[in-house]
Amino acid sequence: MTPAAPDRRHTPTHQVWDTVVVGAGHNGLVAAAYVARAGRSVRVLERDTVPGGAVSTVERFPGHRVDRGSSAHLMIRHSPIPDELSLADGGLRYLDCDPWAFAPATESAPPIVFRTDLDATCASIERACGPADADAYRRFVDVWRPRARAVMNAFYEPATPGRFLRVFAGLGTTASTARTGQIGRRAGELTSVTQDLMSSGDALLDRWFRSEHLKAALAWFGAQSGPPMNAPATAPMVGFAALMHDIPPGRAVGGSGALTTALIDRIEAAGGEVHTGSPATALTRCGDHWRVTTGEPDGTGSGTHCARSIVAACHILTTLDLLAAGGHDRDMVDAWRSAIIVGNGIGMAVRLGTSALPTYRDLPGDLPAHGVHSALGLLVTDRAQLRRSHAAAEVGELPDRPACIAMSFSALDPTISPPGTHQVSLWAQWHPRRLSEGRDWADLATEAGDAVRAELERHAPGITAATDHVHVQTPADLESELGLIGGNIMHVEMTIDQMFMFRPHPDLADARIPGADGVVLAGASAHPGGGVTGASGRVAAQRILGRRGFRSATRG
Repeated sequence: MTPAAPDRRHTPTHQVWDTVVVGAGHNGLVAAAYVARAGRSVRVLERDTVPGGAVSTVERFPGHRVDRGSSAHLMIRHSPIPDELSLADGGLRYLDCDPWAFAPATESAPPIVFRTDLDATCASIERACGPADADAYRRFVDVWRPRARAVMNAFYEPATPGRFLRVFAGLGTTASTARTGQIGRRAGELTSVTQDLMSSGDALLDRWFRSEHLKAALAWFGAQSGPPMNAPATAPMVGFAALMHDIPPGRAVGGSGALTTALIDRIEAAGGEVHTGSPATALTRCGDHWRVTTGEPDGTGSGTHCARSIVAACHILTTLDLLAAGGHDRDMVDAWRSAIIVGNGIGMAVRLGTSALPTYRDLPGDLPAHGVHSALGLLVTDRAQLRRSHAAAEVGELPDRPACIAMSFSALDPTISPPGTHQVSLWAQWHPRRLSEGRDWADLATEAGDAVRAELERHAPGITAATDHVHVQTPADLESELGLIGGNIMHVEMTIDQMFMFRPHPDLADARIPGADGVVLAGASAHPGGGVTGASGRVAAQRILGRRGFRSATRG
């Protein structure tokens, strides 16, 4: 697509694009795809030689296509993005992850298998935990399904107090109260549902269920957002489990990076451009538009890219550095930086190439051909393990027994591994970016990776002997390879004080930057945060294009 004609109010002597996107993570690409679809000229600039950021897939082992970051896509499937951008036309195809989760057997109980089918899930809970918890889980899904959908809806709209209140205004009917009278009952219901939403995940689980086995599984599912489940307002993170019975997580055929490939296809089909190996070094005013200065990956050479609007889809601290390099008020930038909580990492990943799939004990006989290997393997059986892992990370230590998620999607999608082989991806929380006593991750990577693998071996004996390839991604590796400052895969902490109209800072929460009109934020640093949502990219496009052509509400 030819860049737009110059603005009549200012006649530049160089090419001016409608929009330049800094960062080719999936949110930046979502924004670019929407803007290009609207007929605007778009150029995407990415520092890495591999587009997609944490939503990318590369050949780590011979013949294996291995994800660099995310593996299962939960939230974007509940959004209108795949349909609005016609991502299927770009080759994206999802396989339903059903079962979508399982908790391994304990010494006294069989595994809990979470299926899209609620009846099947409740039957599994009854076998493992008893009829009381099975009945409670059914009620839990009925109550939390509309609440989780409301939260999801809020993710795909700009974070303003008015919109926030409108999204949650109708949720009073999901709560009960002993108050009487129309006004009293309404006030009681709203107070009750607000307390539920603001409570910790652990408190929510203790109110609903008896079995620690079930509580541990749901707590570990909720903790994938980062905060421990004893933190305030983490109950909705547990409540997202209810939506998995509408639309389960999806596995993109060919690997997580298939989403990135489809987005680039849509951008280029609409005339946009995506450039890798082009790290931005400054964002500077250039007359009535903006100039992005770039250099080569080795620091040599430079280029300039001018545009009427900029989507900053990189880390917020990187964005602030670029603005400061371009002359933005340094005191203001420093004030924002000091209030943005990046934290000390969340976790690490271990990728395995194997000759066999993990074999978990006591699985039921009514599973599909791929068994539980479509699922998030929630490899904890009590919440004490989660708490110990988080406590260790808080003081810069490695956990004795890491809390792990196991994913072996080659059983669902054999295209990612050579015939007769498989892959297992292990995500482990919590592991600190900054270690105690000045220790270096280069010296501890093997030890930490072995501890993660030992947890898988504990629940799937024999998998160590069947492992041919190992790739460890420490928090330091996540930072250096994927630009995840502080090793935080969510960019900024996902605690309530860093969410919604506070993310990444109250001044920046509407995706715009005071004093930098025309620069719009996207990426995990912006509302609604991390995970494969595409939400901040869609909101950024709304800011540039206006809301016409964008429909509200999520699927399901």
